[in-house]
This record gives sequence, C-alpha cells and structure tokens, in this order.
Amino acid sequence: MTYSRTHGHSQFALRLFVVYATVVGCAAAIGWCLVPILGAPDQNKKLILPPAFAGSSLLLVFGSGLLHRAIVNVRLERQRPFRKSLVASLVAGTLFVAVQSYGLWYMLEAAVPNAHGETGVHGFVFVFAILHGFHFTVAMMFLVFVTLKSFLDRYDHEYYWGVTVCAWFWHVLGIVWVAILLVFFFAIRHT
Repeated sequence: MTYSRTHGHSQFALRLFVVYATVVGCAAAIGWCLVPILGAPDQNKKLILPPAFAGSSLLLVFGSGLLHRAIVNVRLERQRPFRKSLVASLVAGTLFVAVQSYGLWYMLEAAVPNAHGETGVHGFVFVFAILHGFHFTVAMMFLVFVTLKSFLDRYDHEYYWGVTVCAWFWHVLGIVWVAILLVFFFAIRHT
C-alpha cells in the first residue's frame, strides 16, 4: 500500500469519527434540551408509554422513506438528490436518537421502584428499548459511513450495494421498533 492510499484511509477514518461524534453530540444536546422543554412525568407505579415514542416513530418512518428515495436517486444517477436524501436521513436519525433518549429518560423517571427496589415489567420493557437503541447507534454509524462515501463518489447506478444494505438495516430496525411498541402496549395493558 502506498503512502497516499494509507493517508487517504486515515483521513476518511478521522472524518468518519468526527462526523459520527458530531451526530451523537447533537443527539445528546437535543435530547438534553427536550427535558426542560417537554418536562418530566408524574411519578407513578404504572408503566406508561412516553408520548415521545410517537414522535420518534414518525422520525423512523420518515428516515426510512428518505433512504428509499436515496436508493431510487442513485439508481437513476441523480447524485445531488441522492446525497441530499442521505444527509436528510442522517438528520432524521439524529433527531430519532434525541427524541428516543428523552422518551427512555421519561419512562425511567415515571417508574418508581417498589419497596425492594424492583421495577418489575418496567425494567424488562426498558431493556428492550435500550437494546434497540444500541442497534440503532450501529445503524447511524453505518449511515454516516455511507453518506461520507457518497460524497467521495463511491456509489453510482452500477454500484450502490452499501446504500441498499444501510436502508434495509434501517427498515429492519423500524420493524423491530414496532414489535417493541407492541410489547410496551401489552405490558401496559397487563400491569
């Protein structure tokens, strides 16, 4: 490997780290700002579905549509709309993480442990949501990677496999999120 090629990979890795750290930082800052704006829940022992989950679900669907549009655009060799769709989906993903973080905080704050420190079904449901969040951070890292590669002209009408995999990963996480919401719904009905 020549110096310039190795140097190019190092520069890309640094760019990937900086952009991903910025995305995570923005999501954390927005989530932190939502706490005083939207407020804390009343503490009770009943499991509640945070209203923020409805907003985050809409952001997930919106991001999914944007990724589908990105695939359509790259197939038609429309690079500028392709990149705009990827950047917009990155923004939607960042907002999803922010709103989802607020929703998880809201759910945790609403759950008051019983006298033995147990949260019962609250903890079970919370773990599902956290696991989804971990998987979504991987999806966001993948989306940052694909977006940065798109600005390096990596994808065109002949090669867009990375974009397709990224979009399908996002779609699958959306389906998993719907399943988690169903678990929340049934847990709420039976508590």
